[in-house]
Amino acid sequence: MTLKFYMTPGSCSTGIHILLEELDLPFEVTLVNLPAGDHLKPVYRALNPKGTIPTLVLDDGRALTEFQAIAYWLARSYPRKRLLPDDALLAAQTLELMDYVVGTVHGQGFTRIFTTERYLPAALTNADRSVWHASVQARGCEIVSEAFAVIEARLPETGYAIGADFSIADAALFYVAFWADKTALPLPPRCAAHYQLMRSRPVVQRVLHEEGYR
Repeated sequence: MTLKFYMTPGSCSTGIHILLEELDLPFEVTLVNLPAGDHLKPVYRALNPKGTIPTLVLDDGRALTEFQAIAYWLARSYPRKRLLPDDALLAAQTLELMDYVVGTVHGQGFTRIFTTERYLPAALTNADRSVWHASVQARGCEIVSEAFAVIEARLPETGYAIGADFSIADAALFYVAFWADKTALPLPPRCAAHYQLMRSRPVVQRVLHEEGYR
């Protein structure tokens, strides 16, 4: 059997797409159209009751959800690519950075920018809605900027995020830096250098091309 990957181009699933390609694994892709509500349809909810992306269906039919869980499973299942360091401390730091990216930069910051309506009170006049909308987005930008400043302080001046090798943390950091690039949010110098390093990887270039970005 072949891994089955449920993804949305340009989303957090891009990071998992990069990891799958880095490992050179055979996998089938099913595109999940979020604006059309594909993630809420029964056929998808049967795989992932949370209705989130990405989802990776394994060879035995079991489904893995959540970026961190899928990335960890890939790294542990295919150790030859060293996507998770052997050293216990470096491995812990890799997970720490990945969790911070997904939970804070994405989960608290970019969700306010991309899915602002979720944060608005139910009963608002049109005038109040506009004010609230701007306020929520502004707070999202603040969270993203503050989080990138935290990441900046721990990134090396050159190279990848943790140790000498590309890791699952790099794939996570790339997708939020990609969002910052697309939304014109400035990246601090080391984060910007890391983003350009990732953009230079042939696998990343191929993934972006496959997902419709030129």
